[in-house]
Amino acid sequence: MHTPRIRWAAALAGAALLTAVSACGSSDSSGSSSGGSGEKVTLTYRLWDEQQKVGYEKVMAAFEKANPNIDVTVEMLPWDQYWTKLTADAVAGTAPDVFWMQTSYFPEFVTKGVLTDLSPLKLDTSKYHKTVVDAYTYQGKLYGVPKDWGIVGLLYNKDAFKKAGVEMPEKLTWAPDGSGTLLETARKLTVDEAGKHPDEPGFDADKVKQYGFGSWNHYQTQWMNWVESNGGKLVDKNFGHYTFNDDASVQALQFGVDLVNKYHVAPPAAQTNLPTGKMTEMFERGEVAMFPANNALLPFVAPEINFELGIAMMPEGPKGRSVNLNGLSEAVYAKTEHPAEANKLAAFLGSPEAQKIMADGGYVFPALVEFGQNYVDYWKNSKKLDVSPFLEESKGTTYGMPVVTGFPGYESKLVQIFNEMYLGRITPKQAADQAVQEGNASIG
Repeated sequence: MHTPRIRWAAALAGAALLTAVSACGSSDSSGSSSGGSGEKVTLTYRLWDEQQKVGYEKVMAAFEKANPNIDVTVEMLPWDQYWTKLTADAVAGTAPDVFWMQTSYFPEFVTKGVLTDLSPLKLDTSKYHKTVVDAYTYQGKLYGVPKDWGIVGLLYNKDAFKKAGVEMPEKLTWAPDGSGTLLETARKLTVDEAGKHPDEPGFDADKVKQYGFGSWNHYQTQWMNWVESNGGKLVDKNFGHYTFNDDASVQALQFGVDLVNKYHVAPPAAQTNLPTGKMTEMFERGEVAMFPANNALLPFVAPEINFELGIAMMPEGPKGRSVNLNGLSEAVYAKTEHPAEANKLAAFLGSPEAQKIMADGGYVFPALVEFGQNYVDYWKNSKKLDVSPFLEESKGTTYGMPVVTGFPGYESKLVQIFNEMYLGRITPKQAADQAVQEGNASIG
């Protein structure tokens, strides 16, 4: 998922023009200030996912039952409004008491003192997925209760495999030189209008009916995974600097581009480059056989397809399989007028009771490791879909999104540079050097 730019200075200038949706739980239902013993406290909880909101209403009902002196108002804002509004509210001092935090935005908020240090909650962080915990740790302190995680896996069209007489390999593999089972399989599933495959004489790359693989400029599900699985590193450390212009990273980028421009097993970038969402649509229409995607996309993709959907683990590179795992956390506003109650809510959201509700409903993989199977069971029993490869991947090598300041503002430039790379207008080395230079210049 791609994100809008974040500009704290602009938010400061425009904050007066925005009306805060909530008063940060600063008053009770009668409008009077709450704070005396036994008085009702109202907290505002903000999220951006309408489907998850249904699950969280059940969670909040359980919390309010256990805490009758606290009411929680759940506030939903669409993703494209969420960060602009949250930034403006933080600048104005009117942010919600508890809210969702995403890895890419975490550095901006934590370094500006917007988030509460939640170390006093004394959570047993060993029970949560380590990649999520690490993403919300700053200077040795935890600033977000681990909420959930999503991971990249390989969606594939079982009908297309059957029609081509192709079996999904037990393990997909790739290497920068094109060896491995991924490219081999993708060639068998790529067919032009005359029925020819890319390795056959007469194949017409301009008239492809079905592509074997979806390779495109989408960092979370695509080239970042190639980089990490080839031994490259996106950043040297959390709150550090970008490093993905080394030899291993550039080789990995070249492979992703070669799938499009050299091997012709993926659609041309002119069709799929951002900001379009055409790759997802092509998969839904059956025009792409294998499609790397985060499990969070399932509720949106599954209803749109008319073929049997399969899920496999991501391909292994020369250094094994390293997959993006992007987790969210529950953040507490540093200036909440009800810190004790807000902290109590945050702690509850990280509890087994709350995370089991969200897992049992198939909303998310919970950050608490013990309930991952609950999410798998929901999809198996309710949707007849085996999502266990996602869970299996989470037990292996995973990495998070870059935890560095400035990423939201840098992201659009990164996408622009890599659009040119996928189009073949600049080399992967040129793209990586330029992107790393621009990225490191954006670090505050």
